[in-house]
Amino acid sequence: MPDEHTSPIPQEQENVGDVCEVELFHPERVATARGEMPGDDLIERLSSIFQCVGHPTRIRILHALLSSELCVCDIAQVLGISVSAVSHQLRTLRAQRVVRFRRDGKMAYYSIDDDHVRSLFNLGLEHIRHGD
Repeated sequence: MPDEHTSPIPQEQENVGDVCEVELFHPERVATARGEMPGDDLIERLSSIFQCVGHPTRIRILHALLSSELCVCDIAQVLGISVSAVSHQLRTLRAQRVVRFRRDGKMAYYSIDDDHVRSLFNLGLEHIRHGD
């Protein structure tokens, strides 16, 4: 919404570029955005989470785990890859607290760590499907 510091870009220039036509900033908006910016530690941790879940195999693992807890062998069968490959990816997911595991005798079972992870995954899918 235009204010005293801005002027609308004429309609014929709307798609000319994806940068401002003039260098002008809005001090109040900048101050608000800076004030709400998380600290560097939180930014790094959030970046790590997104990098972690940004791998196709790990996304497939998470999708498989949305329905229920699965053992490593089950996940390997669902994805059609080796137990070793699944185990490697699960270590990465576990290190970021995206999945958790429990041992039952000789079996290692994995599940989504908590509802935040489930929500993040589902919101990502919803976002992608929204444009289709």
